[in-house]
Amino acid sequence: MMDKAKRWLSARMPKMPEQDEMAKNRWLAPVAGTIARSELWRFTRRSVPRGVALGVFAAFIIPLGQTFLAVLLALPSRANLPLAAVTTLVTNPFTVAFWAVVAHKLGVFVLKIDAATTGTANEHVQSGWFQEFAQWAEIAGVTAFGFVVLAVVGAALGYLIAGFVWRFVVARKWGKRPAKIRTPYPAE
Repeated sequence: MMDKAKRWLSARMPKMPEQDEMAKNRWLAPVAGTIARSELWRFTRRSVPRGVALGVFAAFIIPLGQTFLAVLLALPSRANLPLAAVTTLVTNPFTVAFWAVVAHKLGVFVLKIDAATTGTANEHVQSGWFQEFAQWAEIAGVTAFGFVVLAVVGAALGYLIAGFVWRFVVARKWGKRPAKIRTPYPAE
């Protein structure tokens, strides 16, 4: 069942660019030597959670160019580049409206902003256009704060979940090995 799902998914997913393809890209020329390092492309127990966390963080922290930000953050932290780039797809043109609503509600919840709070502030500002601007700025600020909270909490959760999934997958692979291969040292 799992092999069928993997084959179906791999046939329909777009192909990730290879190491040398990215190194030859003219936009990535300044960091081509750094991107070509093989440690950034390996799937290890440390690089996978880092890549997921940085990808989720970049996805929520800025609305445009999040893949570029994720790759730039992954370079010095030795995170997995493909995973950092792919996990930025959490926010895409189809889901950005949903995440904006979630970020606004989260910002209102965290900052405890309600109608009574805004009513008091609006009484002090009675001019027409400035009042509308102040209301718009308040909504945008609360939503931006919600996106920051989503970025930090999402990155932390992504790191933990990726670490647990990595351990589960590796433990399962080790469990399938024959007993004599599993033991690193011969029994005496």
